[in-house]
Amino acid sequence: MSLEEYGGGLGPQSDVLVVTTNDVPGFRVEQVIGEVFGLTVRSRHLGSQIGAGLKSMVGGELKGLTKTLVQTRNQAMERLIDQARARGANAVLMMRFDVTEAADVGTEVCAYGTAAVVAKE
Repeated sequence: MSLEEYGGGLGPQSDVLVVTTNDVPGFRVEQVIGEVFGLTVRSRHLGSQIGAGLKSMVGGELKGLTKTLVQTRNQAMERLIDQARARGANAVLMMRFDVTEAADVGTEVCAYGTAAVVAKE
């Protein structure tokens, strides 16, 4: 797997800054817009579930599951950014992920945070 398959996050060209902190050094918060989130639910196809089951018997990383979870988190984050942008924000503060099983049919991933307008000091 390539590096992109193991991790995610924003590219340097994004017009919406996303941080996990309450504030951003060098910026001031001009307006707090409120909570925004991006949600997605993914299921795995039967072949990958069987492969993961077999792999779990012998141990080791479930690379197919890792790749699916990275894609799912990235999609949730993209939706978070779209929501923030649509509400007039140029930043999301205190971004977090919440991951849960959804009715035994998939994995629900929610990216959430506080939409805000920030400006350089």
